[in-house]
Amino acid sequence: MIGRLNHVAIAVPDLDAAAAQYRNTLGADVGPAQDEPDHGVTVVFITLPNTKIELLYPLGENSPINGFLEKNPAGGIHHICYEVDDILAARDKLLAEGARILGSGEPKIGAHGKPVLFLHPKDFNGCLVELEQV
Repeated sequence: MIGRLNHVAIAVPDLDAAAAQYRNTLGADVGPAQDEPDHGVTVVFITLPNTKIELLYPLGENSPINGFLEKNPAGGIHHICYEVDDILAARDKLLAEGARILGSGEPKIGAHGKPVLFLHPKDFNGCLVELEQV
């Protein structure tokens, strides 16, 4: 069901410093910051030859990233994202297998302009999993 790894998301306490580190220290292709109000984050994508890194920074006081950064003040890996061909079919299969979908269970449009869903980390070895339809 899952396809290739789309990205690894890292929550960061300082978006500009993290982007500069990837750009200047690691020599990576760093995109511009983009606000994603529906998800409560500002993101920066770093394009690698085989995948992407997504830097996450809180957008507003109700951002889900605030709680993560309170527990992990230096930041850290927040989630991994896998591609799926059909997000609704993937959701239905996961629900039938007993997995929990976060939120309403309906896909939202993610930072790439494609439908996404998040899976409960307690169902996936403590890892928050995002599915993105390709």
